[in-house]
Amino acid sequence: MKKWVIWTGAAVAALVGTVAGRTATFKPDAVGDGSGITVARAPAFDTQAAAQHLSQAVQIQTVSHQDPAENQLVEWDKLHGWLASTYPKAHAAMQKEVLGKTLAYTWPGSDAGAQPIIVMAHQDVVPVTPGTEKDWKHAPFAGELAEGAVWGRGSVDDKGSLVALFEAIDALAGQGFKPKRTIILVAGHDEEAGGSGAAEVAKLLASRKVKALFTIDEGGLISTDTPMINGPAAMIGIAEKGYATLRVTANAPGGHSSAPPKPNEIGTVNLAKAVLAINAKQFPMELRGPAEGMVSVLAAKAGGASKMAVANRWLLGGLVKSKMADSPASAAMLHTTIAPTMLTGSPKENVLPQSATALINYRIAPWNSSKDVLERARLATKALPVTVDFTERAPREPSPVSSTNSPGWNLIAATAKANMPGLAIAPYLVVAGTDSRSMAPVSDDVYRFQAIGLATGDIKMIHGTNEHMTFANLESLIRFYARLIATAAG
Repeated sequence: MKKWVIWTGAAVAALVGTVAGRTATFKPDAVGDGSGITVARAPAFDTQAAAQHLSQAVQIQTVSHQDPAENQLVEWDKLHGWLASTYPKAHAAMQKEVLGKTLAYTWPGSDAGAQPIIVMAHQDVVPVTPGTEKDWKHAPFAGELAEGAVWGRGSVDDKGSLVALFEAIDALAGQGFKPKRTIILVAGHDEEAGGSGAAEVAKLLASRKVKALFTIDEGGLISTDTPMINGPAAMIGIAEKGYATLRVTANAPGGHSSAPPKPNEIGTVNLAKAVLAINAKQFPMELRGPAEGMVSVLAAKAGGASKMAVANRWLLGGLVKSKMADSPASAAMLHTTIAPTMLTGSPKENVLPQSATALINYRIAPWNSSKDVLERARLATKALPVTVDFTERAPREPSPVSSTNSPGWNLIAATAKANMPGLAIAPYLVVAGTDSRSMAPVSDDVYRFQAIGLATGDIKMIHGTNEHMTFANLESLIRFYARLIATAAG
């Protein structure tokens, strides 16, 4: 008994020592912070005038529908004309190309051997859900300036970035800036409905043998209430999830609802079982890739119990994942998500359907593929009389994962920190989609970051109700783009 107590005590002491040692020496792996880079000063610009410009852009209703026939293409033409008249210095400095309704601008650099940079924003916005207009504090397409902000659909996503980029480039051109590195600005016209415009620009750039140092687009932002540190952190997207939708179909004889057959002969019953079976076979949560990098950076900055838990994932990894799983947004970074979204059955309430279908939307983690999605769903439903396949919309695989210590990463990190000294810089997995994924073949690295500060509760306004860009965030965004361009291309 005495020996057992001694051995147990020794084991506990060793364990405590190991945990303490790993905690004390823990630091994130290869996540640069831009140290050593001198960030250029921003040119003078007028935030109030920029707010007026964003207001005008919001009023141009470039609403992108899933059915392109519903789009009012004249609105895109209005936006193109408005950009040209509002930013004459930028248009004088850059060469414009129009691919359909997508815009591609080139500001030639003096050093032909230097890799270009690609900056991106999209022109289109999502619709306002019919019937919710009354819930807006200010009309969704009025572009009102009120309460220290520009209100309206697209003010953040993504006309805020579009206007900020043009404000920055117009100001740089106006002060006589001459880039050494070529700057390519891409403004896709249909990011919210698939991103075909950006894909066409990427093909054009590939045909010209372009290989950019980096691409930057929307995606991450400055989280003002970041978990663990309870303060601001720049969440720079280094990858984005893939996208796929499965159609599950259950065929049956049909008939009159007054004399239903056995439950296993009713299509909707089998469909319900299939959806539940697929949903029950969730992909496992894994702390890897961008999420692992993010957690490591935040834990190192937070110190204390958070640092101890992340530094000792061999022992406490389950606890870390469990804590992240408490938030749907955090949990989505840890695995491929499964979301049943649409059900169809009989055309009439008293008719048994001959065919019932469900659509299940997946956002695919970087370590999975569309093949994994299909195989897992078919395995879950192999005992049921249903068919499982992708919809007509081809799956989109996850993007490549970009470096967190490359020249592009460090330029973005340094500029973000120059804008907000002391800001934590963390990698991030974008769980939605952006136009920037198309630029992976023509860029060393692709990053997704808007230099605007939002709290967790504010993010719901994007694609939701009461979307607005504060004047402070608009100023931050213009300054960030101007400094990044001047530093990277100067």
